[in-house]
Amino acid sequence: MYPYLLTLRTFLTAKFRSPLEFHETGIIKLRAGILDIDHYGEVNNGRQLTLMDLGRYDLGVRGGLMKLISAKKWGFAVGGSSIRYRRRITFGKKYELRSRLAGHDGRWFYFQQEMWCGENICSSALIKAGVVSKQGLVPAPDVLMELPDNDWDGELPEWIRAWIDAESQRPWPSSTPK
Repeated sequence: MYPYLLTLRTFLTAKFRSPLEFHETGIIKLRAGILDIDHYGEVNNGRQLTLMDLGRYDLGVRGGLMKLISAKKWGFAVGGSSIRYRRRITFGKKYELRSRLAGHDGRWFYFQQEMWCGENICSSALIKAGVVSKQGLVPAPDVLMELPDNDWDGELPEWIRAWIDAESQRPWPSSTPK
């Protein structure tokens, strides 16, 4: 089940938190609940990706993106992700979700998100996401021009450019059945 109540809480609390600029990291404190864990008693791998939505919502509200999306009747969609898991987050455990906008490639935005238990990193993800309108993907520079902090260049680190290159070489099934 999607965490609707947690999403609502994230949106509401983000409105009262300090604004963030694009280069800053947003932190949300969470606890592994009964709806987050699997039969092994830990936050499920898929649930971690779902919970990372909350970090992007927090950044979006605090950076002004969600207000812009709402005003323009746009949407926000994930176009790809890569995640590494290192440590379990077990039932009842407190952890932090750290999210930051790593840059853009002219079309897509790239978010780096991590889950931490104390000083230990549990998982780290790269999320490719974009702003969409009825006409399709809105170019990242067009979105940035509409925001208050629009002087951010969004230069991508080399490792993200390498990921983009690797993803472009990955075969994609044809839409024609064989």
